[in-house]
Amino acid sequence: MDADLYVQILNDELVKTINFYGLEKKEIVFQQDNDPKHTSKVAKQALNDLKLKVIEWPSQSPDLNPIEHFWGHVARELKARTGVLQSKEELWKELEEILAETNTDLCKKLISTMPRRILDVIKAKGGYTKW
Repeated sequence: MDADLYVQILNDELVKTINFYGLEKKEIVFQQDNDPKHTSKVAKQALNDLKLKVIEWPSQSPDLNPIEHFWGHVARELKARTGVLQSKEELWKELEEILAETNTDLCKKLISTMPRRILDVIKAKGGYTKW
């Protein structure tokens, strides 16, 4: 993926998601890491054009990224549900089923841990945390 494709995703999929959920752009704080395509001039301009507030985020910070823990949940679910998968298609089928489940409570729980995560990272001066 390059910056142009990332901008296309922002303009298409992100906007559709915002509209689908009836969200107000002024209430959204968008998070992304410091991948070069995310920090490119075209991406910054696209986010500015979309009038989204973007939170400054340190590079390489999985302890501050709840989605990393969500993917951990997905991996544990996949392992618990399946034996040896016979094909790529079986893997996709299982992943789609896991992702189709309502994970609202899990997402809320992960997000609610953010204040503790931030405090722990500050205490560790950017070093290792339990997260």
